[in-house]
Amino acid sequence: MKQDKKISSDSPDFVTSLAGGLSVLMAFDESHATMTLSEVAERTDMDRAKARRYLLTLHALGYVHKDKRQFKLSPQTLSIGSSYLSSTHHHDIVQFYLERVTEKTGESCSFAVLDGDDVVYIARSAAKHRLMSIALSIGTRLPVAYTSMGRTILANLPEEEREDYISKVELTAHTSFSVTDRTQFKKMLDEARNNQYVIIDQELDTGLRSLALPIYKSNHELIGAINISTNAMRVSKEVLIDEFLPILRDCAESIQKYYI
Repeated sequence: MKQDKKISSDSPDFVTSLAGGLSVLMAFDESHATMTLSEVAERTDMDRAKARRYLLTLHALGYVHKDKRQFKLSPQTLSIGSSYLSSTHHHDIVQFYLERVTEKTGESCSFAVLDGDDVVYIARSAAKHRLMSIALSIGTRLPVAYTSMGRTILANLPEEEREDYISKVELTAHTSFSVTDRTQFKKMLDEARNNQYVIIDQELDTGLRSLALPIYKSNHELIGAINISTNAMRVSKEVLIDEFLPILRDCAESIQKYYI
């Protein structure tokens, strides 16, 4: 799952205007669904004149709505994400198997891939109960080190790539349960690699306990990971391993058949 080396921002091939426009799009999120020009400029660390040009260009292209002084994303931005999902070919199949897991366990089941220091959700079957303080949906990004899917992906990277991640990944406590010691973190990844599953117990969000497995292509190339997320007060680790792990493994095996 080795990622191509990226060019630096001072490379002659780096298109600064494109990067600026994308940073304006990414500035909008659940907590900043509607913003003024000044707010966009502040969140993107741009001067107002530059932010204004980007916003008006995005407005002209249909990606941003403008209502007097307020800006917000338009539904057309969904076409960007849908292009990626369409290119994966198997999104509907993955969704079908995730929903079967939810039916059997009553818990949410998700599929994510690695992108930099985050995992990105590309498919999700949500249970009726909400587990995290933030809403999870397709496109949600979470820190790779403190999610079960992120950690199982890290654990199964090629050794050189895994060691490089371990040496550079930011270990910042999100809860009192978060592992911040690099030696302990490496040991947990080694155990995850041996077990071929990961349990994260309230390291990202208090009360959230999750189980994840890696997903491979038929040629053993690592694609991403799937998980079941639960409430720690309601579902014990023993239930995760004894009851949910076989169900999640069946799901992984079913999905992997479609990745040639």
